[in-house]
Amino acid sequence: MNSIAIRTRALALLKKFYGYDRFRPGQSEVIEAVASGRDALVLMPTGGGKSLCYQIPALMAEGCAVIVSPLIALMEDQTAALVANGIPAAAIHSNRPESENRDIVQAAFDGKIKLLYISPERLLSDLDLWVSRMPVSLFAVDEAHCISQWGHDFRPTYTQLNVIKKRFPDTPMLALTATADRLTRDDIAAQLGLRDPLRWTGSFARPNLSLRVVQGASKKDRVAAVRALVRKYPNDSGIVYTLSRAGAEDMHKAMSEAGIRSAVYHAGMDARERNAAQRAFTDGNVQVICATVAFGMGIDKSNIRWVVHNNLPGNIESYYQEIGRAGRDGLPAETVLFYSFQDVIRRKKFIEESGRPQVDTEKLEQMQRYAEGNVCRRRVLLNYFGEEAPADCGNCDVCLHPPVRFDGTVLAQKAASAVVRTDGRVGIFMLTDILRGSARADLRREGFDTIRTYGAGRDVPAFKWNNYIVQMIQMGLLDVAYDESNHLKVTPMGWRVLRGEMPVMLAEPELPEAKEKKSARKTPETPTDPVLQLFEHLKGVRKTVAARSGVPAYLVFSDATLLDMARRHPLTYEDFTDVSGVGERKAARYGRKFIAAIRKFDGLSASMPEGSTYKATLLLHNAGLALGEIAETRGLKTETVLNHIARLIDEDMISDFSRYLTRKAFDEICAGVAPDAPVPSDLRDKYSSGTIAVALAARRFNSRRNG
Repeated sequence: MNSIAIRTRALALLKKFYGYDRFRPGQSEVIEAVASGRDALVLMPTGGGKSLCYQIPALMAEGCAVIVSPLIALMEDQTAALVANGIPAAAIHSNRPESENRDIVQAAFDGKIKLLYISPERLLSDLDLWVSRMPVSLFAVDEAHCISQWGHDFRPTYTQLNVIKKRFPDTPMLALTATADRLTRDDIAAQLGLRDPLRWTGSFARPNLSLRVVQGASKKDRVAAVRALVRKYPNDSGIVYTLSRAGAEDMHKAMSEAGIRSAVYHAGMDARERNAAQRAFTDGNVQVICATVAFGMGIDKSNIRWVVHNNLPGNIESYYQEIGRAGRDGLPAETVLFYSFQDVIRRKKFIEESGRPQVDTEKLEQMQRYAEGNVCRRRVLLNYFGEEAPADCGNCDVCLHPPVRFDGTVLAQKAASAVVRTDGRVGIFMLTDILRGSARADLRREGFDTIRTYGAGRDVPAFKWNNYIVQMIQMGLLDVAYDESNHLKVTPMGWRVLRGEMPVMLAEPELPEAKEKKSARKTPETPTDPVLQLFEHLKGVRKTVAARSGVPAYLVFSDATLLDMARRHPLTYEDFTDVSGVGERKAARYGRKFIAAIRKFDGLSASMPEGSTYKATLLLHNAGLALGEIAETRGLKTETVLNHIARLIDEDMISDFSRYLTRKAFDEICAGVAPDAPVPSDLRDKYSSGTIAVALAARRFNSRRNG
C-alpha cells in the first residue's frame, strides 16, 4: 500500500474499533512507517497512545503481531481492552495453564489472533519451539527502557531481545517507552539492533496534570491532604505512592480509619493478594490504592484523578511515569509530591547498595533539584526529556503561587546557633524540636533543653521549621554529615550568617492542605451544570453496566467518552457512534443502556424510536462478527438477528450476506418460493424463518442490483 492508502485504512480502523476520528500527534507517522515495513523507536508519555502505534499496523497486516511485555498484569489489561473493542488478542504467561497457552499459540497460527502478548523470558525460551515458525507481522517491545542500563528500570533479560532482529531481519520492530532520556533512547535502538528506525518523541507536556510539591509536611498533614483529594473527587480514584511497604500500610490504615475505601499493594504481599488489590482498584471497588512503586505499570484506568507521592522518587523518569497514571483521558487531574530531606537521606542509602551508584546518584540529584526548584515545574520536566518549553505552564504550584520571600536572617541565626550549641549532634527533626521547645525524652536526656536557643522558635509551626531548615541546607548554610548519622553542621557561609555578616531570604511555605473541618464531611454538592449532572449520572450507569458485564468500568467507556456523551446527548445508535471513543462493538453492546439513560435524563421515553434496534445489529455486522457472536453480544435470539439482517439487506445497508446463508440454502429457498407466494411447508421444516427471510431479501437485493 502507498502512503495515502495506509492512512485511509488506518483511519477507518481507528473509527471502527476505537471510535475516534483522528490520531494523536505522532501516531499516524509511526503507523505509516511500520505498515511500510520500517522499524520505529517511539517515546510517548504515559497516556499518549503508544499502543495504537502497533495495534493498528497489526490489524492492517497478515499474520500475528507479537508484543513483548514485562508484566502479566500489563498483558491482561491490554488484551482485555482489545477484546472489549472487538479485536482478537490474547496473552500467554505462567498464570495460565499450559494447555490454554498451547491453544492460544495454535489460534495464532490459525489466524484467529491478531495480537499476541508474551513476556521476554517466554519469548526467548519459545523462540525455536514455535515463534520462528509463526507468520509474525511485527514485533513490538513495550517498556523498552528496561533494556538499557541507563534506564530507570533495567532488566537484564531485555538485553537478550537483540536476537529477534537477527532471526527476523525483515520483520518490522517497534520499541516503545514512556520515559527515556536521550542516552537511554540511543541505547535502546543499539541494543535491539533497530535498522534506520523512525524516531518519534511525543510531547511530554501533559497540560491537564497540575504539579505541586509540598515540603516539610507532617504525617498528619499528608493524610489530611489525601483525604481532601478523596472528598474532591468522590466518584473517581487516586494513587498514593510510598517509599516503603510500611509506609503503604500506614497510609492504607489511615484511609480505612477515615471511612475511605482503600487497598494496599506492595512486593511483600503474595501474588493473590496483590492481584485482588489491583482488581478492586481497577473495578472501582476502592477509591484509593496505597502502594510502593511495584504498582501501576500498564494500568490504563481512565478515571484516576490524582496521584500523590508520599516520598521523593529516585529519579524523574519514575516520577513522570507514575504521575502519568492520572488523567489518561485528558481531563484535569492533580499530582502532589511531598518532599522531605529525610527522603534524600534514605534514597542515598539505597544507592549505596545499588550496582550503579554514579548513575543513580546523578538521577536522584536531578529529582531533588526538581522538588526544590522555584521555577515552573513543567519546564524542568520538559527540559529533562529534551523538550523546549517556551513559556511557564500556569498549572503548577510555582506558577500559580510564586513563593513569597522574607528576611529570614534571624530564623537562620537561631537554627545555626542551635546546631553549634549541640556540637553538631542533631538532625533536621531534632533541631526543629529544640527550636520549638519540645519535651521529648531523648532531647532532655541529651541536655538539649538547657541550651540558650531551646524554645527560641516556639512561635513558628513545626512544618515551617522543617521547610526553613531544608532551605538552609539548599542554600549551603547547613551541611548534612551522611557519615555521622545525618547530623547537621554549620558551613563557612552559615557562620557568616551567624555573625551577622550576610542576610538570608527565605521562601514562605504554604500549608499542605487546609485542616479538615466538620463541614468538609458533608456530601459533595450536586453540580448545577446539566452536562456535568448527566456526566455524573452516566458514571453510575457505567458502574452498573461494568458490574453486570464482569469488566472494570474503564473498559466500558472512559471519563472523556462519558463527558463527550453528556455534551452530545445521543438519542439513537447513529448519534451514539459519533461520540468520541465509541467503536462499533461497544456501541452495539452498551448503546441501549446509555441511550436509555440519556433519554430518561431528558424526560423522554427510555425506548428508542422504532427501527433503532436493528441498527445495532448492523454495527456488529460491520465489525465482522458471526451470527452467533452478534446474538450473544446483543442478548438476542439468532432468529431475531437474522430478521434484522434481512431488513438491512432490503434497505441496501448490507451487501455481503455469506455469513448468514450458504449457497445451497439460497438456491433451494429461491427455487422453492415464488415471488409474493407463501413459503411451502417443506422449506419451513428444513430452514428457520430467519434464514428464509435472509434468502428472500438476498434475492430481492440481487434483482435490484441486476436491474
